[in-house]
Amino acid sequence: MTNDDKTAAPPTALVVEDDKNIAYLLQFILTREGFEVSSAVDGREALAMIDSLPAPSLALLDIMLPYMDGFQLITHIRAKPVWQEVPILVLTSRAQERDLVRALDAGANDYLVKPFQPGELLARTRRLVKA
Repeated sequence: MTNDDKTAAPPTALVVEDDKNIAYLLQFILTREGFEVSSAVDGREALAMIDSLPAPSLALLDIMLPYMDGFQLITHIRAKPVWQEVPILVLTSRAQERDLVRALDAGANDYLVKPFQPGELLARTRRLVKA
């Protein structure tokens, strides 16, 4: 490990998930991977965080959220200059092709359907953060 590695800030993630159990699991998985995690439980809370926090290394978004859905959040993130390059991983139970296409067209970088395997989630997050 070089001196640069020791002083490098850990990667950060914004997790937007309204299911408390899944949100806890995501926070646990990402924290073990070395991420500092901020969490929002609905679209309104996520919007406030997007508008006030520095851009994270990664955003994990559910699609079906109270107050504002994940598609709207993706559009909002992509419209903010500071957040435009943040990789977005959609994590949702919506498995229909039209939802996947809509998310990718809105600006998501990847799409993972629940239930997910933790190893696959980590592989996708590492690829997105590395890119």
